[in-house]
Amino acid sequence: MLTRLRETLDRVYLRHLRGNLDRIPTHVAVIQDGNRRYARERGRPAPDGHRAGADTTEAVLDWCADLGVEELTLYAFSTENFARPAGELEPLFELLETKIREFASADRVHERGVSIRAIGDRSRFPASVQEAIADAERRTAGYDTFRLNIALGYGGRNELLTAARAIARDVEEGTLEPADVNVETVEEHLHDRPVRDVDLIIRTGGDERTSNFLPWHANGNEAAVYFCAPYWPAFSEADFMRAIRTYQAREESWRSARRERAVALIRAAAAVELEEARTVAARLRDRLPRGDREAIAAAVPDGRGLDGGGPDGTGGELDGGSVTVRGEDGAEPLG
Repeated sequence: MLTRLRETLDRVYLRHLRGNLDRIPTHVAVIQDGNRRYARERGRPAPDGHRAGADTTEAVLDWCADLGVEELTLYAFSTENFARPAGELEPLFELLETKIREFASADRVHERGVSIRAIGDRSRFPASVQEAIADAERRTAGYDTFRLNIALGYGGRNELLTAARAIARDVEEGTLEPADVNVETVEEHLHDRPVRDVDLIIRTGGDERTSNFLPWHANGNEAAVYFCAPYWPAFSEADFMRAIRTYQAREESWRSARRERAVALIRAAAAVELEEARTVAARLRDRLPRGDREAIAAAVPDGRGLDGGGPDGTGGELDGGSVTVRGEDGAEPLG
């Protein structure tokens, strides 16, 4: 009876979480921590924890697809993991090979157009794992609906160092001018195919650190971060929804900050010249969500400057048609 009640409450709570999601991240990166501790607390060997974690990985793929997330990166094996005892590494390598081959053969992977690829130093893995990776990448190379990146033999510092060395080599060989090195150049040397900027990092297992995971794509994009206590095998759909809400709250915070900066800029302009304030307001209006535009209108002394006029949208001198600005989806930071 209690079990059924708990299941019912969990379903209701999950519907509540889903109903409050209005912003979905494009790229989610997950640090899958806690597999060994999960097994240890249950008196089981470490490989059992890794197998349980693999089940969670499959579930997360489905959750991402259901919500519309377009890219998922899993921190499956770090460079530090190679230092683990051989008795633990061998079954882990076997599990990696098995799961990668299963993913590459799964109907839902092909039905959903999932592109699988590995990032990191695959050369340090046994030949069987490398062959499984190559086979999965080959079989899904033509898909682009959803990207699944599996970080294997991965280290953030090593990734940046490798790219820096490759760029330096190109400069030395004369195929690249130092003045031509830019963001795109670095990204081209990081991976053989583009990786989107990370919007949300999730870390399970209770540790509150990002372990230098995807530093170029996450730190550079100021990704939201969600730390949670459950070990990876125990990570639930409700935990995933809470992580998405963390991203959503970060986005709302940025929106509020942009609105406040916009209002301050208009008031500063109004203190000098009313007509200048109207011009600034017209330029800012499409950079903010529609719900925030009343704040801009209120900041202009006579209420004009948005939607061609006052709060009711009439009587204004600026119709905004002559000002070219990017809309809400592509708005640049203000200030």
